[in-house]
Parts: sequence; C-alpha cells; structure tokens
Amino acid sequence: MCWLCASLCSRDSQFCGDICKLCATICNACADECSKHEAEQCKRCEEACRRCAEACQAMAA
Repeated sequence: MCWLCASLCSRDSQFCGDICKLCATICNACADECSKHEAEQCKRCEEACRRCAEACQAMAA
C-alpha cells in the first residue's frame, strides 16, 4: 500500500489525498497489531508504520 501511495503521489494523481488517507488507516491497523507482540521486529514494524501513518496524514491534509 505504501508503494502504491508513493507512486500515485509522485505522479500528482488526483487521488493522492484519498490514497494517503487509506494508507494511514492501513498503517495504523498494522501498527496496532504489531503493538500486541513483544518481538523486536514487531516493535520496529510498529514504529515504522506509525511514522508512515503520520506522513500520510500530513500529505492528505
């Protein structure tokens, strides 16, 4: 989803804002799931997804 979002936004797609909102939603859902686990890779994934969600929300605004 992140790749698609970046690709469409780099092309100045008219759907960039909508895709960014969806990407943020998906990234937050992934981060929420990863936060349930103690494994180090899950903690890193959670952090990355939260950063991505924040960036997507800023782009959608």
